[in-house]
Amino acid sequence: MSFAIIGAGRIGQALAKAFARKDIAVSLASRTSPAQLAELTRSLGTQVTPVSLSDAVAADTILLAIPFWAHREVAQILTDWTGKTLIDVSNAHGVDPSELGGLPSSAVVANAFAGAKLVKGFNHLVASVLAQDPAVPGGRRVVFLSSDHPPASERVRHLAERLGFAPVELGGLAEGGLLVQARGTNWGPLIFQDLAKAEQR
Repeated sequence: MSFAIIGAGRIGQALAKAFARKDIAVSLASRTSPAQLAELTRSLGTQVTPVSLSDAVAADTILLAIPFWAHREVAQILTDWTGKTLIDVSNAHGVDPSELGGLPSSAVVANAFAGAKLVKGFNHLVASVLAQDPAVPGGRRVVFLSSDHPPASERVRHLAERLGFAPVELGGLAEGGLLVQARGTNWGPLIFQDLAKAEQR
């Protein structure tokens, strides 16, 4: 299983740190060239490799840590995304709901990637918290997952656990997904909730 993060901003870097912390190889891409990302990836750890966007989309699992509308540009890289698991880490804050056609923002993203299976996840925490070690006193930091594809959600749940988080599944995008996304200038009720799951003994 191969992993790539598209987006080298604060969220993308926080995710890359999470992979490096657990010694899991991950590619990092953005609109800039791999050479321009080299210094950044060196600071993140040896498991983080700078690649081009075209190389990043060759990964099995791709984390979209980009501004909301930037997903359309990424979606054009391939004509068929079958076999890919996409993790939507974006937030459509400030996007008028009328621009989404009445759909949850993640459903809009999913529709742009023909054949891919999309999971909403890792988006409810601010970058400074997401970058921290998810091991907290007595437990692990929670990340919320939502998807209309249970097998894809299971794959992302397993990844979250490998990264040290405690995944909590919320159900489909039209139900649970609404809890962790923005609608216009309003945030979902679980956005910014820094929760921990106690370890069972």
